Order: sequence, then structure tokens, then C-alpha cells
Amino acid sequence: MRTTTAPDAPHASDAPGTVAELVARGWGDHRPGLKYRDDDGRPTALSHHRAAREAAARAALLVDLLPPGAQPHVGVLLDNTPEFPFWLGAAALAGAAVAGINPTRRGPELARDILHTDCRILVTEAAHLPLLRGLDLPGVRILVTGTEEYAALLAPYAGAAPGDAVVRRPPGPADRLLLYFTSGSTGAPKAAICTQGRLAAAGHALARHFSVGPDDVHYVCMPLFHGNAVIADWLPALAGGASVALRRRFSASAFLDDVRAYGATYFTYVGRAVQYLLATGPRPDDREHTLRLGFGTEAGAVDAARFAERFGVRLVEGYGATEGGASVQRTPDTPAGALGRAGAGDDLAVIDPDTGRECPPALLDPDGRLLNGEEAIGELVNRGRSHFEGYWRNPDAEAARTREGWYWTGDLFFRDPRGFLWFAGRTDDRLRVDSENLAAAMIENILARWDAAAAVAVYAVPDEAAGDQVMAALALRGGAAFDPDAFTRFLAAQPDLGTKMTPRYLRILDAMPVTATNKVHRVALRRAGFRCPEPVWWRPPGAPGYRPLDAPDLRALLTAYEAHGRRALLDH
Repeated sequence: MRTTTAPDAPHASDAPGTVAELVARGWGDHRPGLKYRDDDGRPTALSHHRAAREAAARAALLVDLLPPGAQPHVGVLLDNTPEFPFWLGAAALAGAAVAGINPTRRGPELARDILHTDCRILVTEAAHLPLLRGLDLPGVRILVTGTEEYAALLAPYAGAAPGDAVVRRPPGPADRLLLYFTSGSTGAPKAAICTQGRLAAAGHALARHFSVGPDDVHYVCMPLFHGNAVIADWLPALAGGASVALRRRFSASAFLDDVRAYGATYFTYVGRAVQYLLATGPRPDDREHTLRLGFGTEAGAVDAARFAERFGVRLVEGYGATEGGASVQRTPDTPAGALGRAGAGDDLAVIDPDTGRECPPALLDPDGRLLNGEEAIGELVNRGRSHFEGYWRNPDAEAARTREGWYWTGDLFFRDPRGFLWFAGRTDDRLRVDSENLAAAMIENILARWDAAAAVAVYAVPDEAAGDQVMAALALRGGAAFDPDAFTRFLAAQPDLGTKMTPRYLRILDAMPVTATNKVHRVALRRAGFRCPEPVWWRPPGAPGYRPLDAPDLRALLTAYEAHGRRALLDH
């Protein structure tokens, strides 16, 4: 990101204690602070002062609307419109908490998220009202932004200033600000508790690390109901005095146009967003923009290099979760592909979950390829102090996360001999093939080297007799046809592809299925397995290459599953 002069950059001495302090700093600052496109698609800007004023008005409305004795929680079911940061700021000023409601949830699941977080007020927009029809939401008052009724509710509070209205007392560092759902492969999402103090410190730290200043513009294209957009994009902008530019929903085709229109210098990403950007058609002006830095997760070393080569923008991969239980910090000497070392105060270890013992260091070849993944990959555990603040009304999930007095991240890592940590996937993405444990992310990194692949996902399908088999979903570049011989030659040329890592099944897709946060929808891929509508190729045991999985093959496979009593596993 562009550097700023020392007086403009945040320093340790002005570290905020609460997010409310960061919001209030905008009062009286009439520089552009919030940018977005109006209903006609034209770029529009509001000042920092105006954003603070709108947050203060909503804080006062919130305090008056909350029923006596109710939890000070407000659900926000919105796209990335200006109302979302207004309500984040309002909750901070009032000492309340925002529950980010995912608009891809439906029916009882959506109602469960709203009721589980004890929201007595739900802020939404007309476009999302169909999602709420027929839901049983007792005691929940729904505010629909952009309506005359909503404007009338806000009108009496137009003169409010930061600090005028609080729920119980002036907000402090220990007050909840976010109840943000973390996605999981099984069970209902868990609402992670994030306090004002932790969030303010995180925003301040990122602003210092990336030298965020008033001349910067943070482009928020990831959904604000997800922790990435709030913690890694909106908060550092507040802490550094930068502007925020909103994209209602992520669009790869509109990305560069928005960046140029807003003068954006920084953005965050998660999941497959980078792959979607790379899949757009190259243009002669791909490097003509103000963007300097992207910060996020799951881009992968191969695509990060492609992104830098094409757009001239460095991607910084970070590690941290909404829960705040562990962090990995990148240093200047971090090798390509690694995430960094343990953050200050963290005692991070890579633990074998079966034995509870620390895994040995990774052995890497000169090209950084892992040679001993079976013994080196384990779960990342924080054995020191943790910033984890719990899950709302979910003691069982809290206990599982903090068993034995440690914080278990649920993520697979390995550590190289110099102590650098490398991401290897989710514990849910571990496969067991012929009694050997494999990490899906490691196989994905290898398959991503194939030039014909635009996106890759690796996951387990049950073996017909025992354990798992490797299945890979491949989205090919430019709608190309799958060439089984070329793919087989590619696999044979990969020195770090272990014999158990070779995919048994291949699903060829036009586009990878993703969640609302652009992460690969692995649950859907695993659920479908090799019984899916798209073409599936497979490599039968002992076969030299891949062939289409046809109806006779499928019948024979299902017979084998039934013979071993494992047919039911395909339906879970």
C-alpha cells in the first residue's frame, strides 16, 4: 500500500481502546470517507463526518427501540450498502452488537441465526424481504432501509452526535460488538463473539502494518456480514483515517472499473475471489490503476504470482480467524508460499491430533515442495494466551475449541526447519487413503500448477472398502475440453505428488460452486461425490490413465460399496 508521512500514520500512542473511539474520530472530518455507487450506478461520496453523524443517529434510534431487558443485539441482513457501515458504527457508539446475517441462508436456518443471536431488531432492505416471508420471528422488529417509514423513524435523531445515546453505559473494550457466524462443514454455524477492544486493536495493528493513511481508499468487495470485510478492511480504514469504497456484491468483471473510479489502494479477498479475477479476459490496461496491495486468504502461491504478474499488485496472505484464537504474522523474510511465524505472545505448535504430540519439522525440496507430509502436517494449536472470546450460547463448541487448555484452530499446518508456518487445509479436509493421512490443500497446490486449470478443489469420497479416495473438481480455463492424457502426463511430472495423492475421480466443471463468501462449497462437492450431473473421469486401480465414469462403471462401484456395507456413506 502507498506509504504515508509519519504524522498521518497511526502510532502505538494513539491506539484506540474501542471501535466507538474510531467511529467518533470521523466527527468534524469533512474529507471523503465513504464511497459507493448510487441507484443509477454513479460513484458517490460521503464525508467522514457524515458517516459518523449517520452512525450516531442510528445509535440513538437503536437505544430507543430496544425493549427493556433485551440483549443489545441488532441483526443486519444487508448487501454492502452504506447502511451496513452506518449500523456497525451505530452499534459501536451505543455499546451494542451486530449479528451479521448471511443472505444465502434460507427458511428455518435463516430464522435460527436471527433468533439464536437474540436479535430483537433486524435491519434489512427490500431486496431481502422475500427471504423473511413466512418465517416465525417472535419479538423481532424489522426495519426496511430505503423506505419512507425508515426515514421517518430516523428523522427525530438527525441531530445526534457520538456519545449521545448508549444502551447501558459508555462502551468499553469488553463490550460485544460483533456476533459473526463462522462457517463449518457440519452443524449450525457458530456465532463468534468479538469485543470492541479486540477489534479496535486488530484494526489499529493492520493499519500500522500496512501504513494505512488518509490518502488510502479501502475497497470493500467481500460481504460485510463476514469477518474478513469488517476486520481486515473496514476497521483498518477507520484506524488509519482512510476512505472506504463499497461494492454491493463482489463482481470480477467490475473490479478494475471500481478500483479506478474510487482510486482504491487496498482490498481484501477470501476464497476464490482471486481466481475469479484471473479468469476475466486480459486487457491492455490491467496495470493502469492505483491499487497497491491485496490482503486475504486462500489465494494460493501459484495464483498470487499470476495476479502480481498480470495486475502488478502484491497479494499478502494472512492467517487469523474471526474467533481471534491464533494469528500468524508475515515478516520480510517469510518464504513464498508460507504465511509467517507465530504472532507476538502466541505459542503456536503443529500437533498430531491422534497422539497429541508435536509434529516433526517439514522436509522441503529446493523448490519448497513438501516431502514428508504424512508426519509433518498436523493441527495448528495455540498453547499460549488466546484472544478467543467464545461463541454466543454454545458452550459445547467453546469446550471443543479450547480442550486441554489450548486453542485448537481446526486448521492443518506444517512448520519448516526455520519455524515458518505453511497452511495445509482444514481438519475437515483431511483424507485417509490406504491408512495414510493426506491434506486436501497440499494436493490442490500441486494440481493448481496445471496450466489448463482455472480452479481446483480436492476432497474425500468414501472408498468402497475402507477409508477415503481422492476426488478433485476441476474448472478449466476458457471452457476447454478435458484432456485425460495431458493431465496424466502432468501428474507424472510432479515430484511431490505422492502415490496416494493421485485423484481417483475427477469432476469437470464450468465453474466451481462457492458459498456467499466465495469459498469453495466443499460440503456440496462432498455430498455429490462422483454421482453428479457433470462429467466424471476416473482412474481405476492399476489403470494407466483416466477414462469416463460410465453407467456400467457406476453400477459396478455401487455393487462394491454394498458388498462392503459402505453404500450408506455415499448418501451422507
